[in-house]
Amino acid sequence: MPEGLPGRLPGPSAHDPPATSTSPPTVPAPAPALPQRLCPAVLDLSGLRDGPPAQGPRALRAPLELYLARVAEQDAQTLRHAREVLDGEERARARAFRHDRDRDAYVVAHAALRGVLSVVTGVRADALPLTREPCAGCGGPHGRPVLPTPGVHFSLSHSGGLVLVALAPAPVGVDVEELATVKVMLSAQSALHRAEADELAQLPAYSRPAAFTRAWVRKEAYLKGLGTGLVRDPALDYLGTGPAPTDPAPGWTVRDVLVPSGYAAAVGLRTC
Repeated sequence: MPEGLPGRLPGPSAHDPPATSTSPPTVPAPAPALPQRLCPAVLDLSGLRDGPPAQGPRALRAPLELYLARVAEQDAQTLRHAREVLDGEERARARAFRHDRDRDAYVVAHAALRGVLSVVTGVRADALPLTREPCAGCGGPHGRPVLPTPGVHFSLSHSGGLVLVALAPAPVGVDVEELATVKVMLSAQSALHRAEADELAQLPAYSRPAAFTRAWVRKEAYLKGLGTGLVRDPALDYLGTGPAPTDPAPGWTVRDVLVPSGYAAAVGLRTC
């Protein structure tokens, strides 16, 4: 597993020796570089049954913590506990889904987010004070969710049966998508940068949906990290359709995330 990414949801680390007034000033070490492809830790949501974390808070592990949950692996008891940690607004949104699979995916996604934030903050998952930033488009009170805790940034994405959660000490965005159908790909061609559209046109038809989806999740991850979402035209930024993404701007790193076949995922992280 790549360095800097935990293999399971970690508990608090051991305490460092206390600093003294005679200690020389230290310069923080630079954050480890992100590997070219990231492997998320797999979440076991059965831990939600155990109530609040025994210890906390703990520092985020720089530069990034990345977690994956599979909706289909959650049993009925786990889903029931997951619903119990949601707040009133989240429960109302869950009830609004017409199909059980969509409702379960929403519940697992938001419970997973609350679970990992609970470990980091030391606050019970059902008591986390999540608020929303103003919308980047209209300024309304329905932008992305945030914590009042300084230095804890997070992003959530779910598609089909997968959920991804990213935590970082700097702005971060994550996106996971099922591979686009030909119909979806053709309807969203305008979202590609001109160079990405040229790359796609040069590929054989059978490989275009996967290449398009790679480009799309990279764009979504970056734009979510920026805080604009799709208010910013995704065609403005070149991230590439090939095997490795191109960083879209100075101070931002985008990486692909290893996910099961049939999906693509990426994470964008502000690095300075």
